[in-house]
Amino acid sequence: MQTLNKDLKEQNFKRTYLLFGEEDFLKKSYKNRLKDGITGGDTMNYNYFEGKNVDVKEVMNLADTMPFFADRRLILLEDTGFFKSAAGEELVSYLPQMPDSTCMVFVESEVDKRNRLYKKVKELGYAAELSRQDASQLARWAGGILAKDGKRITGRTMDLFLASAGDDMENIRMELEKLVSYVGDREVVTDEDVRAICTVHVTSKIFEMVGAIVGGDTKKAMDLYEDLLTLKEPPMRILYLIARQFNQILQVKELMGKGLDKSSIASKLKMQPFVVGRTMPQARAFTREQILSYVELCVSSEEAVKSGRLQDRLAVELLIAKKYR
Repeated sequence: MQTLNKDLKEQNFKRTYLLFGEEDFLKKSYKNRLKDGITGGDTMNYNYFEGKNVDVKEVMNLADTMPFFADRRLILLEDTGFFKSAAGEELVSYLPQMPDSTCMVFVESEVDKRNRLYKKVKELGYAAELSRQDASQLARWAGGILAKDGKRITGRTMDLFLASAGDDMENIRMELEKLVSYVGDREVVTDEDVRAICTVHVTSKIFEMVGAIVGGDTKKAMDLYEDLLTLKEPPMRILYLIARQFNQILQVKELMGKGLDKSSIASKLKMQPFVVGRTMPQARAFTREQILSYVELCVSSEEAVKSGRLQDRLAVELLIAKKYR
């Protein structure tokens, strides 16, 4: 991120950028900042493509077009799948000869670092992996936002806040806005303020849902699923969070088996200590076979949705209804 911030500050942009990783807030933030920085708000020399059916030849033809009354042309491509397949192979040989007046920015959910286009973008420009931030990074970021609004918060209260808000930066930002508004003219944010205003985050419901799924309590798991749908959470995001929770349980279980304590596990996995603390009982309660069974089921459910064999909502319902044997 330091490279991105430096380029944005100096307005000295590389030929191409790739933004990828699981932290959607950071991807969206840097995508918008790069767009504003490169174009200066100019829409005439800006082209946007999205999805897996992008015409590569059209992209290259536009990239060869000189900007109209401007220094740069920006081509922004999002979720093309070029970095997981050979669909963007033509760009590998094209990018080195692309005009200096064109900047190409890719924003992707999934990337294979062995992909030739990935290697070429990294060689010619910059590939930024924007991962989930660890507890200390989130605390510093959230504390900085509060400081800009003239608020102070203790480390203990920040831990309480993050336990409620979770590790999703977009949700943290929204919860901070509510918190600042609630505190009003007071300078110090207290535990009582956090308890009064911050909602129980989606990940807390996912945590409960996973426990109910493996415990065979289908009704409770389905009720929690309905709660999340009522909160406008997309089924595929719910499926992703369920899969992530099972993977976390598996990682924690394996490290516990090696004798690591909570702090050591949190450090090694870059997880918040309170998240590790509440995951450890599940890791003890579930067998490795149980956890792997559901990890595999999450993968097959996602594939079924992407291939069109199942609707997203039904895929999650079938996962919830499965009882481990």
